[in-house]
Amino acid sequence: MISINDKEISGLRNFKAENINDAALEKIIPMSKKIRKDILTMINNAGSGHVGGSLSSTDIYLMLWLCADITTENFNKDERDRIVISHGHTSSALYSVLGNFDFFEVQEAVENFRKQKSIFEGHPNCLIPGVEWCSGSLGQGLSVGCGFALASKLQKQNNRVYVVMGDGEQQKGQITEAREFAAMHHLSNLTAIIDLNKLQSSGKTDDIMHCDIQKKYESSGWKVISVDGHNYRELYQALKSASVENERPVAILANTVMGKGVSFIENNYEYHGRVLSAEQFQRAIKEIGEVDIKMTTSPGLKEEINVSVESKINIGNPVNYPADKPVECRTAAGEAIYDIVKNNSHIPIAVLDCDLSESVKTSKILKGFSNKLIQCGIQEHNATTVSGALSKAGVLTFFLDFGVFGIDETYGQHRMNDFNGTSIKLIGTHCGLDVGEDGKTHQCIDYISLINNLPGYKLIIPADANQTDRAIRYIASTPGNFVVIVGRSKIPVIRNERNEPFYSEKYSFSYGNADWIREGNDATIITTGTMTHKAVEASESLFEENIHAGVLNISSPGKLDMNAIQKACKTGTVITYEDHLVQSGMGSIVASLIAEYELKCHFKRIGIVKYGKSCTPDEQYLFQGLDIKSLQQTIRILLKRNNNHK
Repeated sequence: MISINDKEISGLRNFKAENINDAALEKIIPMSKKIRKDILTMINNAGSGHVGGSLSSTDIYLMLWLCADITTENFNKDERDRIVISHGHTSSALYSVLGNFDFFEVQEAVENFRKQKSIFEGHPNCLIPGVEWCSGSLGQGLSVGCGFALASKLQKQNNRVYVVMGDGEQQKGQITEAREFAAMHHLSNLTAIIDLNKLQSSGKTDDIMHCDIQKKYESSGWKVISVDGHNYRELYQALKSASVENERPVAILANTVMGKGVSFIENNYEYHGRVLSAEQFQRAIKEIGEVDIKMTTSPGLKEEINVSVESKINIGNPVNYPADKPVECRTAAGEAIYDIVKNNSHIPIAVLDCDLSESVKTSKILKGFSNKLIQCGIQEHNATTVSGALSKAGVLTFFLDFGVFGIDETYGQHRMNDFNGTSIKLIGTHCGLDVGEDGKTHQCIDYISLINNLPGYKLIIPADANQTDRAIRYIASTPGNFVVIVGRSKIPVIRNERNEPFYSEKYSFSYGNADWIREGNDATIITTGTMTHKAVEASESLFEENIHAGVLNISSPGKLDMNAIQKACKTGTVITYEDHLVQSGMGSIVASLIAEYELKCHFKRIGIVKYGKSCTPDEQYLFQGLDIKSLQQTIRILLKRNNNHK
């Protein structure tokens, strides 16, 4: 029986030992054999998996969990070291190491890997004790590490973050973004270990896409160390050197062999994802040799109750914008975030910006609280993942960006955030046709459909500055991923029938609640966001014609207010009106609900039907048939047609 508490190897933890002596090496070698045997058996039982990379990364993983300050006793503590596995297809190696270090029963992983009811999925599952991040989309892990490392610095924690990556994924652009970000922000507590086996799924990395990894990291300002990735002494010295680096991030190039430990598959790219035959499996197990050991560590995981950062937030006092002056919703969002930062100096808060501070209204934060404003440059993919990791590490994280960049370009990164249970607060500005003259490349017109495809994200589209202010304060104090959508232009403050702000000082935002801005018994305009004030104007004009059209503002299209929808349908005519692609927006969601619940009404969707042009917002809406007069005429035609069919 081998225990990591044995004196020969316990000194490796936190790099207390000068080096790995012979006594320690005699214990480490059988550990690696046991882990490799479990990997082979795991994949053999599953009938699928990635044996080649798992075997090449084994020794890296073993040394990290022997040396880093992460154990079953401290895994739930914020001050622990963090290990991120970016090339998630090596999950069998990760599970084998964690199981043998008592994070769970290793036999559970060996027997249930890739099985239907098992948590041991084909790529790392963050529900598994010891797994920091659910990975699988290559190239994102270094950004995760940047987020964790930055969170540690913001919270003044003296821990380290390790990111293990494959060499093939160094071809990805997001890694370049993360590499530059880490150097720019002096993340000296970050160490990247690259499994340099020189092979990938289809062949040699140099043949598929040549990449001088060492030069790339050096040119970005990293310290680079090259070692034999299967030599425990070299790995230990490199990791130890990185642990005392206090000026820049460190990249360790671990030269490895794909399939290491099984001679007949070594250096063969075909075994990136090929499963051994029954005969090959028996031969491989025999080659590894008898491993009659049981590794033990500590009694097991200690449960701790984690309190969300959102629960500690003082949201301050809402701003009341008067009804006589149009206001940009993006300005209201920026002011609310500034107020939250100002009121919570003791709370770790990060506001991420991608070189758009003037446009997304974060410049005031930069001037007043520069340490809270994290400049990411034109690196939206990296910024999205960094945001997710920051939020998961206990930092209240706002990310402000144009919708086309922060949503459209980065959907894959948000998808991975969703898997990982992050808690980002994304403010998507310049959304819809309201962007105007910038043209179709900058008009985000699919924000509802994209965000609603992420089950763990909640979408909020406020109608004016007052509702925006309340929505921002709501998301700051509520755990979870939220996306708040705002336009570019100044728009009127929504008024009630007494000509006062509808969203007054008495209003507090509640996700999923719809608001009746106007009542009407002839028809209902169901609208959202920028279009709400237009719907109100149309309703008031139609009232002069004795047409009573209600206006229902849906600020949470991902969670429709069923009572409000039923009430709307009772008028007999329902029109959805939105600054979004008509085939995939709020109208489609409302239509599905009407059909599902067999609600009786005449129904019409009005929205964007084609890409916009470079012209003013008013010209855009006229071009798409979304101007106020077109809305009024649509309602007249519908009511006339409906009356003819009565």
